[in-house]
Amino acid sequence: MKRVLVGIIVVLAGILIFRSCSDDKESKSILQENSMLIQQQIKNVSKLIVTEGHFAEVYNYKDSKELFGPLLRADKKALVVVNADVTIAYDLSKIEFRLDEENRTLHIDYIPEPEISLNPDFEYYDVTADYLNPFDAGDYNTIKRNVKASLMKKVEASSLKTNAQNRLLSELQKFYLLTNSMGWTLVYDNEVVKKDFHELFIND
Repeated sequence: MKRVLVGIIVVLAGILIFRSCSDDKESKSILQENSMLIQQQIKNVSKLIVTEGHFAEVYNYKDSKELFGPLLRADKKALVVVNADVTIAYDLSKIEFRLDEENRTLHIDYIPEPEISLNPDFEYYDVTADYLNPFDAGDYNTIKRNVKASLMKKVEASSLKTNAQNRLLSELQKFYLLTNSMGWTLVYDNEVVKKDFHELFIND
């Protein structure tokens, strides 16, 4: 009778161990699948999010050069019409993240800054210059430098950066929805994202 009981106990123990091993393997398999799914999702959004705009500006350039003191001046001027295409992009391939499989947590450590690209087209009108103060490469470089600075101020004051950021946040919100649906936790800048990635990002 004792041998029978011992045999039954051994069989039951074997079944429990087998089930435990099977459950552990299945759990690890699901965990790996979830990790791969999260990584794939991040790769899917690793593209440039671009907002495009167009700006026009009329720029008056003047320069005077004193000759033999203040009694004689040589002037030059130009009227410049500038049409510029502007793009704002986030290169999401530069996102830095870590997957903590043990604690089922996705850490986003770094989100790249927006990349602003200006492509101005210059048209010069009413270009006049004195023989003793001619237009040269320095003048054209000064015009381009001043126009670029002026355009950047317009971009900063426009809604382009806000629009680009909103598109970025729409992509990042997918991370929260994905991790939340799988029972994972999303952490950005050491803070847990509980509902709205937008608020957390704006407050950063």
